Amino acid sequence: MDWKVFGTTFVMIFIAELADKTQLVGIGMSAKSKNPLSVWLGSVSAYLIVTAFSVLIGVILGKYLKPEIVRYVGATLFVGIGILMFLGKI
Repeated sequence: MDWKVFGTTFVMIFIAELADKTQLVGIGMSAKSKNPLSVWLGSVSAYLIVTAFSVLIGVILGKYLKPEIVRYVGATLFVGIGILMFLGKI
């Protein structure tokens, strides 16, 4: 276990997810259902699958592309999607 990678990943994901739309969904579902355990289990399960899928894609891309290329493409897509959302295109 590389604790530096673990810690960096934890902090970055934690910060990125604060006040994210997924938290708002969790808040809304918990308030509506009055069953926070089910909401928590559903949220954790979904996030586990999404994260596993993301890591798998990263591993596959890492075999064929330099990490810098993956980072720049990801950043470009992130900014591009943000601009499209800002303009109301998506």
